[in-house]
Amino acid sequence: MTIVRINEFSAAPNQAAGLRAFLSSVIATVTEAPGCLHCELLVDPEDLARFVIVERWESIAAHQAAAQRIPAEKMAEVKTLLGDAPRGRYYEPL
Repeated sequence: MTIVRINEFSAAPNQAAGLRAFLSSVIATVTEAPGCLHCELLVDPEDLARFVIVERWESIAAHQAAAQRIPAEKMAEVKTLLGDAPRGRYYEPL
């Protein structure tokens, strides 16, 4: 059974363009990871500082392993761009 991961991000003031660029840059790393079936970055058309990444994975374990592919220094970079802590949840298709 596949799993869907939905991640929500909110940019710090005046950092929407930087957060968008950062999230776009990690999409390639995620989509190349074993077990990734789909990964898409979306922006809220009414609030350009709010983003979601919708991912479809073969398993939760595959998603968790993929997170380790993003270098620690890259993850440190995003902290200055965020307005609040990212949120994410797993969902099962019905």
